[in-house]
Amino acid sequence: MDARPTVLVLVLAALAAGAAPAAAAPPAASAFGRLPEIQDAAISADGGKVAILGGAAERRTISIAPVDGAQAVTVDVDGTRVRGVRWVGDDYVLVRTSVLDRWTNAAAGGRRMLHRDRDLVLSADGRIVGQLLANSASSGAATALPILHVIDGPRPSAVVLGLDVGGPRAPAPNVLRVGREDNTVDWVLWKADLPSGAGRVVERGSPATTGWDVDLRGEGRVRFDDDEANERYRILVRAKGESAWRVFASARDREGLPAYLGYSDPEDAIYLARETGEGAQVLSRRLSDGKLRLAGAVPAPAPALLMDPYSKSPVAIAYETDRPGYRWLDPRLEALSAKLERAFPGQDVRFVDWSRDRSRLLVRTDAPDVAPRWYLVDAAKGQASPVGAAYPELAGAALGATRWISYRARDGLEIHAYLTLPPGAGSGPLPLVVLPHGGPAARDDYGFDWWTQFLATRGYAVLRPQFRGSAGFGKAFERAGRREWAGRMQTDLLDGVADLAARGVVDPERVCIVGASFGGYAALAAATLHPKSYRCAVSVNGVSDLELFLSENIRTYGAESEVIGYWRRQLGDARASAGLLAAASPARQAAHAIAPILLIASSEDTTVPYEQSLAMRQALQQAGRPVELVTLEGDDHALSSSAARTRMLEAVEAFLSRNLPV
Repeated sequence: MDARPTVLVLVLAALAAGAAPAAAAPPAASAFGRLPEIQDAAISADGGKVAILGGAAERRTISIAPVDGAQAVTVDVDGTRVRGVRWVGDDYVLVRTSVLDRWTNAAAGGRRMLHRDRDLVLSADGRIVGQLLANSASSGAATALPILHVIDGPRPSAVVLGLDVGGPRAPAPNVLRVGREDNTVDWVLWKADLPSGAGRVVERGSPATTGWDVDLRGEGRVRFDDDEANERYRILVRAKGESAWRVFASARDREGLPAYLGYSDPEDAIYLARETGEGAQVLSRRLSDGKLRLAGAVPAPAPALLMDPYSKSPVAIAYETDRPGYRWLDPRLEALSAKLERAFPGQDVRFVDWSRDRSRLLVRTDAPDVAPRWYLVDAAKGQASPVGAAYPELAGAALGATRWISYRARDGLEIHAYLTLPPGAGSGPLPLVVLPHGGPAARDDYGFDWWTQFLATRGYAVLRPQFRGSAGFGKAFERAGRREWAGRMQTDLLDGVADLAARGVVDPERVCIVGASFGGYAALAAATLHPKSYRCAVSVNGVSDLELFLSENIRTYGAESEVIGYWRRQLGDARASAGLLAAASPARQAAHAIAPILLIASSEDTTVPYEQSLAMRQALQQAGRPVELVTLEGDDHALSSSAARTRMLEAVEAFLSRNLPV
């Protein structure tokens, strides 16, 4: 990594540079596929410095820029997968990186690879001075070491969920099966001192403990125990001044536990969500005496808390229906939010970070047809100064209009979806791309989606259904997707196409399905299980063989891990349902395919291994069916380089132009 001086005004000018004038032709694939010019940003505790992760499409940098124009530094991180930045106090930035680890372990099925997220400590002058928990050999077995809280002040530190050697017993069920075969490591609570990042264990739980929530001092107040093998899930609590843990809730299924949202230090209380017919109620429960208080009600069943990291207290209840909403608990932030919403009508105004006294804030704005922009807000003056654009090459480009629609599945279940029409679309039936999201326990949101807008600018209507099993629409809706990957989740997509065709919006004879991850599986399942319904299918890093997918995860995580517990709930147990899994596996049903299929796969995907796409190609070739495979060498499941994203878009565009011409 290389550090060199610059100035904030030059940083901001560089971020804003490159804006393309409006043109009749749609922007190039690279304008959508590039990594954002501002990927993440954070502000120091005193509000005096901003750290910006971004830069040119193929040259990632972290700029540490004083707000008032003094000298700044730019750190070159090209070639490193950097996921985000976060300040600790005024002098250090935590840089979340992802590193590919390869190893050989006979017990884990031979050669394996995993991406491991680690946090580097960057000083304000641009030097890498440490790494969190680098002194913990045991923590090397974790794919990620979540930061639970940061403590600023004269001796800053980070409270981290890490691993440590346990006692002489069976391996904990939630730890990767890597390293030595007699792994006896547990999740424990570490406190890492900055700048070195060296940590010490400050609390241990049980072999089933998977996490904590902590107070301002970093002491555990809430603990989560997940014993997958014995079907025992618990939330434990400990009020300030107490030493012993008390069981707050227990269930045989994680979904049977209350929906936990967070811990508030000033109240010494936990926040919980309770679904209602109109959305959800958010309740606070004081740990000392169990007193309940209604904090607010929102019109969505899956709210979250927006927390102040300096006080460990909630400032808003965030929720999402067709677009994000906030029920503010802090009057000052509510007033500021109202001003910004008036300044950016129709856009989501997101408070990303703020200084300790909230005098300066970093704000991100976007909408379905407005690419993200970042602003530095001076709360006292009520001014928002532009920091830069995430996709500067899209400035002035005509983008597709998006609306929120609903339709009925064939069993009567209401399904919501985002429908994006191409710029300047007329009234006639349009060619359609169905773009199911990943997860599947995820959802699409209101904001700008680079893949959707790329397809829309190429002349396609784009449907993003929130099929059963999607998150954010209530527990019952999410449970309705269990073991329905090849069943009703697929017909939910078909029912959306039928609804648009009945309205005259799309041509049912000109429909392709395109998706990544679970969306890639959905595309392959559509082509093999409903072969006459789509003209073509594109899978990006999609699962093709469910039994193979489960066995790969068992080799990596262990048969009794929470990871495998989740997949068994989703798919069924391979030992008892092998026939059902085969029937739902596109690679096992390849002979039924009719439409051309494009496979795009990353060679370093550790979420859905590259072998899944190879298995699908082999099965289609053996069946004599049309298939293409594009390999993204050196990239991962998330498509973490501009080159990979752009190549994917170009391959999809060429494939659609042949099989679904506009």
